[in-house]
Amino acid sequence: MLRWFRVLAVAEACSWAGLLVGMFFKYVTETGELGVKIFGPIHGALFVLYAAGVLLSAREAGWSRGAVVLGLACAVPPFTSLWFERRMAARTAAGQLA
Repeated sequence: MLRWFRVLAVAEACSWAGLLVGMFFKYVTETGELGVKIFGPIHGALFVLYAAGVLLSAREAGWSRGAVVLGLACAVPPFTSLWFERRMAARTAAGQLA
């Protein structure tokens, strides 16, 4: 599950990037909203999958409630899902070495 969580975290961050680019073209350059129409639903689906991935990974790896809350909160600001995934991967690896 932790490998899938990594994939979800990266995909969620990429969808954020696509949505931000789409919002730039829609609101700043006012040249169209195609990017938002495409990346909005993709990001929404990946957001939900990422949240489910946090919960499932926490169950499998035994994360604390605080880590779960932090992981869910990291779905909101752009690209913080990557930071959280790396943090938890490092903690899990350190726990397996001990």
